Amino acid sequence: MSKNKPSIPKGMRDFNSDIMFRRNYIFETTRKVFERYGYAPIETPAMENISTLSGKYGDEGDRLIFKILNSGDYLSKSSYSETTDSKSLTKQISEKALRYDLTVPFARFVVQNRNDISFPFKRYQMQNVWRADKPQKGRYREFFQCDADVIGTDSLLCEVELIQLYDEVFTDLKVPNIEICINNRKILSGVIELMGASDKFDDIVIILDKLSSIGIEKLVLQLKEKGLSDESISILKSFLVVKNVEELSDLLKDSSIGKKGVEELLFVVNSVQNVGLKSADLKFDISLARGLDYYTGCIIEVKSRDVNIGSVGGGGRYDDLTAIFGMPDISGVGISFGIDRIYLVMEELDLFPENIGTSTKVMFVNFGSKEAQFCLSLLKKLRDNGINAELYPKADKMKKQMNYANNKEVQLVLLIGEDEIDSGLLSVKNMQTGDQYSVTIEDFINQNI
Repeated sequence: MSKNKPSIPKGMRDFNSDIMFRRNYIFETTRKVFERYGYAPIETPAMENISTLSGKYGDEGDRLIFKILNSGDYLSKSSYSETTDSKSLTKQISEKALRYDLTVPFARFVVQNRNDISFPFKRYQMQNVWRADKPQKGRYREFFQCDADVIGTDSLLCEVELIQLYDEVFTDLKVPNIEICINNRKILSGVIELMGASDKFDDIVIILDKLSSIGIEKLVLQLKEKGLSDESISILKSFLVVKNVEELSDLLKDSSIGKKGVEELLFVVNSVQNVGLKSADLKFDISLARGLDYYTGCIIEVKSRDVNIGSVGGGGRYDDLTAIFGMPDISGVGISFGIDRIYLVMEELDLFPENIGTSTKVMFVNFGSKEAQFCLSLLKKLRDNGINAELYPKADKMKKQMNYANNKEVQLVLLIGEDEIDSGLLSVKNMQTGDQYSVTIEDFINQNI
């Protein structure tokens, strides 16, 4: 039998224990803030019906959905000919897909569970998502999202709260120089309306969202390729130089939807400024578009000024998402944390605490069967008092056991032989300093709780 070389698909990753300790630090910090702000956890399945996901992310997003082949002989029930294309064939052989994000499944969840939910409903969700994207630094085909959403209210106080939540998480993680960018899709609708190009809204938004990476020259070129006139592009350019929301009031005076967007954004920005943020900066960015189709109001994106890695979070208001599942007139707003990119930022800036990275604080050396049996009761006492501890499983040579403790970065090693059993004192070796001392089990527990 030939042996396969072990490998995983591109864009997927294994995580060793050191990485998982750090990831869990980010998860737990974020989870605590979510719950501090009154958000409750839910989970949805990794797999959704394709009909649930398709048409919610724009053409570009739809192409990145991982589709799952039907079980069994999926071709036996399909019909195809020379004119059959991949899109029509996919509908016949694939009914399910891996979730692309957490927001659309959340909308589906809300509609299905409407009778058990009290509105407004505040939820957080921390799960994997999958996208058939081209892997690169900070972009993977499987990654983790942490979302917080409020649904069942159109109050702009929710946007204010979510900006504060972003600020608090990054403050607690001690990530400096965080910039929270904000805009409103109604403002973009107003701008594009004045350009006389409302029929090309989706195309313009997708291109505009890439401005920071492609630059103004390529942006103009791509807009022309979409059929926009020089006059329309000139109008757009006049908006791209705007640095604060107040300047938009006069520019959008002839657009009712644009004026509404300015009004909403001014409320959010002024409310945040009145309360203040702990460490992050709030910045208006007219080019911020967020390419997903379901956004209808305020949109938010978070970046690190210190690490060039793209956004580390984003979100916005969606007014029509549940309507596609048969529940109209339910407004929601949510944000997402890009955990993988946040990890890379913290790693590059060396922000992880030194005391994470090991699960075992105390290890008992195994001197033999009698000593091991004696250590079991002591081990239980330590664990009952919240001290992470383990007993080496075999009476191997001392060098091997101590190497094991070193490799796991164990802080304290307990050496319990016949003398210790008779005296009732523990022999303790501090693995960092090399110091060794004797102590009772009670004093040891009190010192290490």
